[in-house]
Parts: sequence; structure tokens; C-alpha cells
Amino acid sequence: MPEIWLNYGITDVVLDIRAENLEQKIDSDGKILDDSVINEKLSKLDLSKPMELVVLHNSKSIQKIISSLFTICEQKSKPFPKILTDKKILNLVKAGLPEGSSINEFDDTDISNSDLIFMGEMEFDGLFGYETIATRLIKKFGLESMLSAYAKRQGHLPVPGQYPESLQEAKKFANNFEIQGIEIIANSQGILDFSIGHPSETIAMTKILESNSIKDVGQHKTMIISTGKDSSNDNLGKSLSSLWNCANAIKKDGLAILVAECKGGLGSDAIQQYIENRLTLEQLKNPTKYISGMEDLLFLTEIQKNFQIGLVSILPEFYAKKLEIISLPGIKYSMDYILKTQGARQKVAVISDGARLLLR
Repeated sequence: MPEIWLNYGITDVVLDIRAENLEQKIDSDGKILDDSVINEKLSKLDLSKPMELVVLHNSKSIQKIISSLFTICEQKSKPFPKILTDKKILNLVKAGLPEGSSINEFDDTDISNSDLIFMGEMEFDGLFGYETIATRLIKKFGLESMLSAYAKRQGHLPVPGQYPESLQEAKKFANNFEIQGIEIIANSQGILDFSIGHPSETIAMTKILESNSIKDVGQHKTMIISTGKDSSNDNLGKSLSSLWNCANAIKKDGLAILVAECKGGLGSDAIQQYIENRLTLEQLKNPTKYISGMEDLLFLTEIQKNFQIGLVSILPEFYAKKLEIISLPGIKYSMDYILKTQGARQKVAVISDGARLLLR
């Protein structure tokens, strides 16, 4: 029996699957940067002036960049940069920081401070095509601009890996601020590349993500998808991106089971309002104001016309039912459900790094 470990929150869980049921295990690949190359690239930062690193989400690659930067500062006797992050993830980020670092809550709505350097790891996104520092900033600080980005979407289905007009909106929004970014491309093994510059320029890294992440895998009837890292399955809204990345490789009337802990809950105001009957699917088509996570609710209802979705998470079953998702209480139950509903010989494709892969 092959042993497959899938990320689930801050831990990994084992998927017990017989060899005859495993169709294919799909993981990300690419050449990992040596420490010497990372240090060389980071040395281009001007360490003589004060620096405030804003960590937009937690991940191993972000921790790696921070600890390399601290080592360089120590070697050159330069002051350590200040670390800032969201209150929600402050303790998580703090746990991975090198000794001697201090971290504070980033609660500033004014992001025009030129000492700010935003850090993020690039992934795919259903609305913008790519999740970049610029798209993270427009989602967090530009609700009015988000209405325009949402209005410029291409139809009602997600477009990961494409370049829709919405991405230009994010770029335009980021251009309003004199800030810097460290845009990282990584996979489950480590950092593949990163770029330092204004967030409207570091968007160009999409080409590198694309060349390492697109896989032609044909179509599969049944798929188990892990996002690959806890910051990508912290909440349901974020986790759904991994589903959009795999959607084109799932057969009509197939089944996709998403393994996502969702300890941060729904992570989407739109999904929350829909569950509470305060938002209708009709209102999603032409809204007069943007509600966070609208696009994911829209994509979810459209994609369910093509295949069924199951979810292994800690979310209440009531939520899943309301969203017409099959709720599974643990990873073991996902295989049981597949074999019971699709037969003992059903072949399953397993995706272990869904947030950073794009399947065709």
C-alpha cells in the first residue's frame, strides 16, 4: 500500500490507498535555489535604511527569506528589519522567526510608507489568474477597486493561470503606493525564485510560476486534492483556489475531494452571508457593492454543474450541506466514500500541492 502524506493545517495526514486504486500522484517540481543564490539576491536590498517587512501570509518560503535576510544583516552589522503581520497570524509567523527578531501587528490602513516591503508567495487565483502581492493588496485595502476587478471577470468560471482584465486592476491599485515587494515562487520542496521590486513589476514572476506549475495530466473521474500548505487551507475561501486549479482535469460528473482543515472558518463574507440567507446567487451576477469572497461563491455554484465536490475539514456539516458539498469527517472517510459510491476498483488521482499546480 503506497503511503501518501497530504497537508492538513499545520500537520500532514496519511492517505491509505491501495496501489490498484491509485491512478496517479501529482506533485509540483522545479529546481530549488541554493542558499548562496538566495543570499546574493537579497544583498541587492538597501540594508542601510530602515526596513519594515509586512508578511502577508505564513509559509516556509517566507520564513526562509526572513531568516536569510537576518543572517545577512548580522554579517554586515546592519539593524534587523521590523516584522509586521496581521493579528490573525501573528503567533504563527512569530514561531518561525529567527532569534532576535521582533514582530508587531500590522493594522495600518495607510500603505504608502516607502519603508514597507510586502512579502508574499505567488499562487494561482480564480478571479485574477494569479495571486500576487498586488492582488493581495487590492483584496485587503481596495474594496472599491475590487468591485471593478470583479465586474471585469471572464464569465462565471474561474480562470487560474490566465491574464484577465481583473489583474490589470490589481496592478493599477498597487501603482498608487510607493512600496516594495518580495514576490516568491516556491513549491513543496523550497524556493524556486523570487523578485524584489514594486509589486506592479514583480507580477512578471507569473511566467516562472507558469513554467514550473502547468501539468498536462488528462481528465480524471476522481481526485483527492490537498492545497500543499497550511496558509492555503486556513479557511474555505482560500482553499477553493486549489480546486479551481484542478477543475479542468476533472471529468464531467466526476468527484473532487478537497482536503482543507479550514481552522480559520469560511474566510469569506459572501459565503457567510449566503449560508445565513442574506445573499442570493442572483445578486452575485451584477452586484452594486463588492463583498469579500464573492467570486469564490460564484465559481463554486457554477463548477458544481460540472462535478461533485467533497470536503475533508473541521467546518460544521451544516455549512457544507448549505453549499451542496459532501462533508467528510476525516481523510479515511474520503477513500471509504469513493469506494462505496464508485466501486472497489475506482482509480483516484491524488494532488499533493494543489495551490501551486495548474492541471490541464
